[in-house]
Amino acid sequence: MDYIEYIDRKSGELRKEIVPGEQWLKWLYHNPLGKLALHAVVKRKFVSDCYGKQMDNPSSKEKIPGFVKDLNIDMDEAIRPVEDFNSFNDFFIRELKPKARPVDEAPDSIVSPADGKMLAFEGIRGLDSFFVKGQQFSLDKFLQNSVLSRKYEYGTLLIIRLAPVDYHRFHFPADGKISASSLINGNYFSVSPYAVKNMLSVYWENKRECSTLKTNDAGDILLCEVGATMVGAIEQNYTPDSDVKKGQEKGWFKFGGSTVIMLLEKDKVQIDADILKNTANGYETSVKIGERIAIAK
Repeated sequence: MDYIEYIDRKSGELRKEIVPGEQWLKWLYHNPLGKLALHAVVKRKFVSDCYGKQMDNPSSKEKIPGFVKDLNIDMDEAIRPVEDFNSFNDFFIRELKPKARPVDEAPDSIVSPADGKMLAFEGIRGLDSFFVKGQQFSLDKFLQNSVLSRKYEYGTLLIIRLAPVDYHRFHFPADGKISASSLINGNYFSVSPYAVKNMLSVYWENKRECSTLKTNDAGDILLCEVGATMVGAIEQNYTPDSDVKKGQEKGWFKFGGSTVIMLLEKDKVQIDADILKNTANGYETSVKIGERIAIAK
């Protein structure tokens, strides 16, 4: 895999992704010596914790201007200017102006919970279109809950990958009542396609938190935030067992790439055709928070 391509949803064009540390990721996941380093050290919690603490240090704010320039981040969307952040992590979890992410107001719409690149698999089938052939998504291993595994066994799987360039707060995809978040500890592998295309188990080997959003029209939506290499923490910012609104903030990831996974019950939701088509053709689709990705049936 020489580089990462995705479909820009707004234009429909095929784009090449700018990946910080691209050569390092390729070495870790595709070079024999890199794989030794990955399993011996890089995937460990203490490595990501240590780096996360460095990104909390006031001196880390010196990295912000170069990061913004190199990755073409639109700071006009942010509430605060570059010079106003106290550390790199303070910048990384920046809040956006309300109008920067308008929320689709149609009552039956389901919206993206995060900015990122999305894959959609109906019936949790057809993963061979993106991942290396022969791999299966193990709900039992991912959820570690046999009741939930049976509930979503024939449902729909959505994977939204957040790269370091993306806005790193995550939001609710629909109105509903949200449960408490359940922590499943794990490792800290990268969620970049360089890692997951031939190592699908990353999703159930990494640290993750899961909660259930009970909706009136779209069934029970399972929301799972998955950590990754150099993610300092997954922070939840909501009241458990409360009623929430579509587009309302749920929490944030500290520094690093990460993933939000949604599981939808069978026959409750229809995913938008362009996202399904792009996934079937082997491409992720760029999405933004508040943008419609599906409708309740």
